[in-house]
Amino acid sequence: MRRQEDHLILSSGRQHFTDKIKIMGIITVLWEKWVEFRRDFYKITVAAMISPLMYLIIFGLGIRTTSHGQPYIFFLVPGLVAMVTMTGSFSAIAQNMSVQRLYEKALDQVMVSPTPLWQFILGQVIGGSLRGLYAALVILVLTIPVRHGLIFNWLSFAVMILNGMVFATLALVLSFLAKTYSDAPRFNTYIIMPMSFLCNTFFSTEEMPDGFRQLIEIMPLSQASGMIRSISCGQTPDLTGIVILLAYLVILGGISVFFIYRKKNL
Repeated sequence: MRRQEDHLILSSGRQHFTDKIKIMGIITVLWEKWVEFRRDFYKITVAAMISPLMYLIIFGLGIRTTSHGQPYIFFLVPGLVAMVTMTGSFSAIAQNMSVQRLYEKALDQVMVSPTPLWQFILGQVIGGSLRGLYAALVILVLTIPVRHGLIFNWLSFAVMILNGMVFATLALVLSFLAKTYSDAPRFNTYIIMPMSFLCNTFFSTEEMPDGFRQLIEIMPLSQASGMIRSISCGQTPDLTGIVILLAYLVILGGISVFFIYRKKNL
């Protein structure tokens, strides 16, 4: 009888310890991201401001109206907000993960730690999306004097976070594919920069040729830009965009899980 009681107490203690381990993995990754953010706060904030501010000045002052007769700033600000959630989330993960995997071998340490690998991935994705959201908040503060009449509510922020999660997950996938440290900037040049300019951010996709237009419109940034823009103008967004972003997130998340578990079993 005594042995059974001791066994139950031991089993209960083990279960309690396991429950703690389950959540500690995500918290550990988010804490790492917080320390990194706090350490580089000024660099991150300035980087989040300079490029969008230049776009705002150049395009905002250079083009007065859109094809629909509205001030161009009404088109530009939501596009910039969507764009910085993409670039902020992607940049927060892509380069650091490439360095940690290729040179610091930090990923190998994660493999042998008690942290479940799916928690490591989820922590990275959440941390990246929060970085993108911070960049978007910086833009919203900068544009307060010129965005009278534009609406940004909880649904706007939900789209920003979802868009950030998609591109943080994309960064994870590409960091697993990177062969050298220089691959990370190349991914930014080949993928992120073209999307920044083409995906419904600075110019509407309506005038693009058929075929190419449909290809651009299915991109996650195009969907996020369109939804944030509709919300900012007081319209109901097309919730098909949410479905498309979730589909990207599930597919890219599945690929990243496959890569990290395949590495574990090598």
